[in-house]
Amino acid sequence: MKKLFLPLIITIATFSLLARLFYLQIIVKEQSKDSIASDIAIEVAYDYPQRGYIYDRNGKLLVTNQSAYDIMIVPREVKAMDTLEFCNMVNISKEQFLTNFEKAKNYSPRKPSVFVSQLSKEEFAPLQEKLRKYPGFFVQKRSLRHYETFSGANVLGYISEVNDWELKNNPYYLAGEIIGRQGVEKQYEDFLRGKKGVRYLQKDKYNRVIGSYKNGIYDTLPIAGKSLELTLDEELQTYGEMLMECKRGSIVAIEPKTGEILALVSAPSYDPNLLVGRKRSENYTLLYNDSIAKPLFDRALLAEYPPGSTFKPFTALLGLKEGVMTPQSLVSCSGGYHYGSRTMKCHHHASPLDMAHAIANSCNAYFAVEYRKIIEKYKSPSQGITAWNEDLKSFGFGTFLGSDFPIGRKGYIPDAAFYNKQYGENAWAATYNISNGIGQGEVLVTPLQLANGVAAIANKGYFYTPHIVRKIDGKTTPFSQFTEAKQTHIDPKYFDAILQGMHMAYTGGTARGTQIDSISVAAKTGTAENYVRINGKRMQLTDHSIFMALAPVEDPKIAIVVIVENGYFGARIAGPICSLMIEKYLTKNIKRKDLEKTMLEKSLEEEYAKPYSGRPFSINK
Repeated sequence: MKKLFLPLIITIATFSLLARLFYLQIIVKEQSKDSIASDIAIEVAYDYPQRGYIYDRNGKLLVTNQSAYDIMIVPREVKAMDTLEFCNMVNISKEQFLTNFEKAKNYSPRKPSVFVSQLSKEEFAPLQEKLRKYPGFFVQKRSLRHYETFSGANVLGYISEVNDWELKNNPYYLAGEIIGRQGVEKQYEDFLRGKKGVRYLQKDKYNRVIGSYKNGIYDTLPIAGKSLELTLDEELQTYGEMLMECKRGSIVAIEPKTGEILALVSAPSYDPNLLVGRKRSENYTLLYNDSIAKPLFDRALLAEYPPGSTFKPFTALLGLKEGVMTPQSLVSCSGGYHYGSRTMKCHHHASPLDMAHAIANSCNAYFAVEYRKIIEKYKSPSQGITAWNEDLKSFGFGTFLGSDFPIGRKGYIPDAAFYNKQYGENAWAATYNISNGIGQGEVLVTPLQLANGVAAIANKGYFYTPHIVRKIDGKTTPFSQFTEAKQTHIDPKYFDAILQGMHMAYTGGTARGTQIDSISVAAKTGTAENYVRINGKRMQLTDHSIFMALAPVEDPKIAIVVIVENGYFGARIAGPICSLMIEKYLTKNIKRKDLEKTMLEKSLEEEYAKPYSGRPFSINK
């Protein structure tokens, strides 16, 4: 024991010394910083870091920074002054001056805050010398965003000043500082913003800065924000937005093998540079108040549509999984599906049909029969609809997918509780909601969900959570939820029949008008009924045009969905746009110039201007 005594004493003394040093260097230093910041003889100045750059998947710079200047104010240091001269100098009204002054004083009489924000270099240059005449005012340089692209505004988002709620709930931010809004700027704010540098300046009894406090031992340097590499293909995104001009809707393209989002178009869109600088607020107000076109509403993530006939491949898969149908099962169609006194109408095609031909020709009767068999396989309709609901949710329908966007909606897949509440406990049957089988009824999906479903078909039963960021600061994104495959409930062996049917739709079925030379495509058209209430009456507007596809069939590199609101049947507008997007991505070139010209020039503005337009029914191609 005597041999161990001396080493034990030395060890204890060493740890005690290290603990004391840690306390003095870290704890006391941090406590000192807090006390320094509240000392009226110390001025705290911040050095703002460069916000992280944003690139597309091919290394193209999308978002960079530009210099801007804020006029700062310390209210208690302001002396008698020529207010009108100052207002003319910074181009604000006297009323605005008084409002800003009162706001700054309420925030803190002693602490600096932004008085006039985001002056450009040209606006600031004449002020440099004159500002010295005005005690209590000084200039703080900062960076604003500059967008090297005019597309992808819904993906990129924008930045603006923190609001009162954020000031109260996030101690990192001070009045006048900026924060990410929407898109990537908001979701990845903690990475992009970097870390502020802090300087503590000593003031004399006349309140003049005389130098660094304690030779700057408490000062820190700013740390630049991390750059992001997006999964987005800027060229494809821009092309998609061009094709969707004068139309409303969305395009979502995903790389099936990774879940990386190649394009996320919401139309109409806007130039992201509109939300930069002193006119940001004015421009935002104009965009926000456009309650008809809704350019700030991200249709790709927030709009919920009936999927129409694009849902039929999923109904087919569920029928195979439940064992109620095989690829060879035949169903006759005599112009529709007849149940009770009602008929679900269908367009003309050969009859009877097997599964692949039913997908290719979009037969309503076939999928009504299949849906009914799925529900009626179980002892009660509640059990049947529960199994149907759970299988569809395994594709990501009716759920928040968990993508790296700050917004999104679940869509809707009805369950037993919904119908039991509507009709009574099991006092209903499959025929009460038979249109679910063809993507109508109560079924709603977002464009992102539908594109993810196509990716799952491309992968024969699994998908990766769709995401928009590929790398952070040059390193692969650390979020494991984007690199782990999610399995659907459907066995891979069932997908060949579905892919065959979708390929037949492209070569000779409802999607045959969208063929691309030398590219093998599997596709499905959709025509989604579109209702609205006008003065309390339910009116049917022109149907939405929907098209989904994957290509090439043998090794899918793109899964894509196009939705054009009020575009009528799927192959009319959504189909050609979808095929052009596939051609652009896979070949980097467009050979079908006539089709491209037609789609670029196609406008639905007259359609959107109509109070309503209706037809007695939809045949749901």
